[in-house]
Amino acid sequence: MTRNISALIARTQLGQILERVKKNQERFVISRKGEPTAVILSVEDYLRNVVKQPKVLTKLQQQAKKAGTAKLTIEEIDAEIKTFRQGR
Repeated sequence: MTRNISALIARTQLGQILERVKKNQERFVISRKGEPTAVILSVEDYLRNVVKQPKVLTKLQQQAKKAGTAKLTIEEIDAEIKTFRQGR
């Protein structure tokens, strides 16, 4: 959901706004003197809807899903890297 707020409210309630953006995936349009000036949205929302994903990254993600490695923990990733490096 997108909410319109004034710059004054954004300035005085920034911490609460950031929490709502993170937890509820809310978007905020900040207006100054009635004119929209900026947008606050989560990083995930930004990456999903604004940034164009490189083709190579899309291909890597598809390969990871096929291989069953799309949801590795950081510890599992570190172990994979360590194993690979030891094999070289």
